[in-house]
Amino acid sequence: MQLLLDLHPDAYPLEGYRRRQLLEWIFVHGAGSFEDMTNLPASVRADLSAGYTLDPFKHTETFTSADGSVKYLFTLPDNRQMEAVYMPYLDRKTICVSTMVGCPAKCAFCATGALGFGRNLTAGEVVGQILAVARDQGMSPRELRNLVFMGMGEPLLNYDHTIGAARLLLHPQALGMSKRRVTLSTVGLPKGIRKLAQEDDLGLKLAISLHAPDEATRQQIIPTSYANTIAEIMASAREYQAVTGRRVTFEYAMLKGVNDAVWQAEALADLLRGLVSHVNLIPMNPWEGSGFEESSEAQLQLFYDTLEKRGVEVSVRRSRGRDAGAACGQLALKHPGAVQAGA
Repeated sequence: MQLLLDLHPDAYPLEGYRRRQLLEWIFVHGAGSFEDMTNLPASVRADLSAGYTLDPFKHTETFTSADGSVKYLFTLPDNRQMEAVYMPYLDRKTICVSTMVGCPAKCAFCATGALGFGRNLTAGEVVGQILAVARDQGMSPRELRNLVFMGMGEPLLNYDHTIGAARLLLHPQALGMSKRRVTLSTVGLPKGIRKLAQEDDLGLKLAISLHAPDEATRQQIIPTSYANTIAEIMASAREYQAVTGRRVTFEYAMLKGVNDAVWQAEALADLLRGLVSHVNLIPMNPWEGSGFEESSEAQLQLFYDTLEKRGVEVSVRRSRGRDAGAACGQLALKHPGAVQAGA
């Protein structure tokens, strides 16, 4: 049975008015089954149910934090598991979605990296996370107006499905999101960044997980650094900005005694000279067995002040839901075999 969400809306199995009704039920009302679509004829609902499914997950667990954020652990039909996070703010509702089961990038400080790689998610499995969260929260999917591809996986290594999901997010008859509210986070793959820059109709916000301004440190914590140098990453970021006109965000996880020295802040400022950018300093969300510690508040502030004095636009992004296992992969790590199940 085919997951309907894997299809582009123009390829849905109904036409004209009925197709618009179907799209409205899925992306406006958040219907979880075809039987809920009461204004479609019974025969049409029966045909849809016979050939398609709407829900890509066979089981969902939720973990609610004291700060209001909710972590979702989804189990797929092949028993693999992946995660999403719902983060409500006073002025917006944000969802962080996964693009893979596990991740092949294997960043040393990341819980998802410790899981290894299971498989790519399809576009429908990515979008299905949004619909599932909206249903659980009792809201229309269209109330989730901010999305980050920043969960489990490297989006640019699952390029076609990630872009397919992005097109569903932006499609006016699907989720109708603004491209200015969709962010794609990558560990820094120059070929993928350049390819993304050529997607003329997308114009997504780009976030690069740099985490170190020098090759020695970056190679210590990010294995892909051996294939993609900082110079190559920065060149692709400048090209992305030149083509799209968009500011580039750099994610920087603060690791005690590893990448939080003042000289590294100075080196980071030098790298960003002439680029319209923003740096998110991210206190590490500790997880058992990582071998890393988060930087002290004093060192974090010193790093921040150093960047700010050099004219770098910088902020500190505090982790939501620490008490709910917020770091990507933490929940799946507690379920041995969840990544490779079904392989």
